Amino acid sequence: MLLAIDPAQIHDSLYAFLSILLEGAFFIFIGTVISGFIDAYLPPSLLDRMLPKNRVLAVAVGGLLGAVLPVCECAIVPVIRRLVAKGLPLSVAITYMLAAPIINPVTMVSTFAAFSERGDAGVLVASSRAILAYGITVLVGLVMIRVALRSVLRPQIQWAVDRGEAGGHDHDHDHHHGGAKLVHALQVAQRDFTDVAMYFVVGVALTAFLNNVIPRDWIEPLAGNDVTAIPTLMGAAFILSLCSTSDAFVAASLDEFSYAAKLAFLIFGPMMDLKLIFLYSSIFKPRFVLILACGLFILVGVVCHQWGVFDQAAVR
Repeated sequence: MLLAIDPAQIHDSLYAFLSILLEGAFFIFIGTVISGFIDAYLPPSLLDRMLPKNRVLAVAVGGLLGAVLPVCECAIVPVIRRLVAKGLPLSVAITYMLAAPIINPVTMVSTFAAFSERGDAGVLVASSRAILAYGITVLVGLVMIRVALRSVLRPQIQWAVDRGEAGGHDHDHDHHHGGAKLVHALQVAQRDFTDVAMYFVVGVALTAFLNNVIPRDWIEPLAGNDVTAIPTLMGAAFILSLCSTSDAFVAASLDEFSYAAKLAFLIFGPMMDLKLIFLYSSIFKPRFVLILACGLFILVGVVCHQWGVFDQAAVR
């Protein structure tokens, strides 16, 4: 059956599109500027010096690095590629890679802002998102302690690790000084903003259109049951490929879906989406990327479902 679209639905879709776009664009801008300055001013060896020598503690710290070194999921991949090539332990690198887009001040503030109109939901969703993401990423990092580098890294990255130097574009910026570093930071921010904004605009447009055009009786069977709602929103997060600094505004607009399903959307998307499949493949072998994607899908889905069951004050 074809969808019947009337002018009122088009008007509502445009209004929703502009509302979400204008709210989220500010946080994308802030996040990409921070990413640019980290790329320009952070020495690659600094993280290694900051980490505990104990591997378990190092993974635990790696999950919190995003709080002081905030990077969105689009910007984190080049940074991780360079840090792994410089010798950062793989378990810590993957923990930081998965956690940083969620456990950082910009994402937490944007999540709070997106849900703040629902009373206490802003604090609840922002804190729940960070807590669950931290636990999931640390668990993945602990598993990676036992994994050999050569089994997951692409040959060119392994080659750089073996020689203690980065290849290709993964070079240090220590030779840049003063104005040159500032220019580099702004160039990186501009590039990241352009890349991220493209995905965000497409995602917001699809969300606004579908929210106002798809009949509610089509959505209710999926949204009313977490067994179907959680994988549905995780699949949507994978396809929409939104930035973690702005995806909460999309999630907050999905009124039919449960708190647990929205959390799954907010946690899985920044860890694994369509664009990240290609970005991760610049560092890791395709087989590992596939295993990581499937593992995260199952782990995030189960954890969010159980969290929703546990918290009887779940917000819809």
